[in-house]
Amino acid sequence: MRRRIRKLIGAVLMLAFVGLYAAVAMLVAQTDHIRHAPALPQALFFLVVGLAWVLPLMPLIRWMERPDIEAATPRR
Repeated sequence: MRRRIRKLIGAVLMLAFVGLYAAVAMLVAQTDHIRHAPALPQALFFLVVGLAWVLPLMPLIRWMERPDIEAATPRR
């Protein structure tokens, strides 16, 4: 599969994942445990949740950035 197609597929998957992730994060943030927590635990929650979406997407990003097979093999 060419890199251009992989990037298109990856971009669609990333948008879908981030949208779903944000929805779940908002639902969790609205629970009483988070809403009524002191400021420091709330800040830590939002810091972790705000950065944690990157970890599951790293394999997808690596897959998107792989070189094309044709570009990796030398031509004669």
